[in-house]
Amino acid sequence: MSNNYPPVAFGTWSWGVGAVGGDQVFGNHLGEEDLKPVFDAAMKEHFNLWDTAVVYGMGASESILGSYSKTYPRDNLILSTKFTPQIADTSDDPMDNMIEGSLQRLGTDYIDIYWIHNPADVEKWTPYLIPLVKSGKVLKVGVSNHNLNEIKRAEEILSKEGVHISAVQNHYSLLYRSSERAGILDYCRDNNIDFFAYMVLEQGALSGKYSVKNPLPAGSQRAETYNPVLDRIENLVERMKHIGEKHNASVSQIAIAWAISKGTIPIIGVTKPLHVEDAVKASKIVLTDNEISEIEQLAEKANVDTKGSWENSMEI
Repeated sequence: MSNNYPPVAFGTWSWGVGAVGGDQVFGNHLGEEDLKPVFDAAMKEHFNLWDTAVVYGMGASESILGSYSKTYPRDNLILSTKFTPQIADTSDDPMDNMIEGSLQRLGTDYIDIYWIHNPADVEKWTPYLIPLVKSGKVLKVGVSNHNLNEIKRAEEILSKEGVHISAVQNHYSLLYRSSERAGILDYCRDNNIDFFAYMVLEQGALSGKYSVKNPLPAGSQRAETYNPVLDRIENLVERMKHIGEKHNASVSQIAIAWAISKGTIPIIGVTKPLHVEDAVKASKIVLTDNEISEIEQLAEKANVDTKGSWENSMEI
């Protein structure tokens, strides 16, 4: 990896409630008191890369993360947040306005990794990153949900001013390898760019906790997405269970270890100290080539499409 990052990053999409918050997307209601032990458990293990966004609970996730991060030396934390074009204002510098709100909520004067959340308009939004890096408000920039052409175009725009893309963040899991097939992982490897994989556990569908007999909790978006395909991923999850037994690991840990074996940094949503434990254990598992190809083949056989409603196809 090109940076001194922990092997797994922690995501806070389901922290806090409100629009696009944990209650609506994940069916949970987690506030500041519930999540503090999770944060402390992670920091104790030196897993200190926290990924959030303004749009997660419309500031709620950033505020909760900020309330904890203020209790640690800033140098001990790696804070990652995002500019979401869809909620930008109409001022002269909407990105600067948005990051100011993030800085305030996170209680810091700089962001370690600042992302453009999606490629709404690469030509329009990418240049706004340049002054943020030059002023020191942002240390490194990333793009999320961009396809290979969009990544290359963003890099072209930035590099004219001496700024470079340092990270790419896309949906990537055993069930959704679109970024790999599109050559994005190879491009990142060749250009010393960190690839952050989100939804590695497919919102719990690849955790081993759910099955046809025990579906995801009704009334959440993830239940609507994944419950209909649980029967098709049964063989894959079963095989992951067996591989897990050999490594003294859970299904979740095998899914995370697989993503690490592919040269990516998985972003794992954490809402319980147990999730931190999963990540720490997974980072120590070394899967054999045979185990990797076995689960990849079963995932392909399952033939499910878990592309999110917010995503464009990576393969163009």
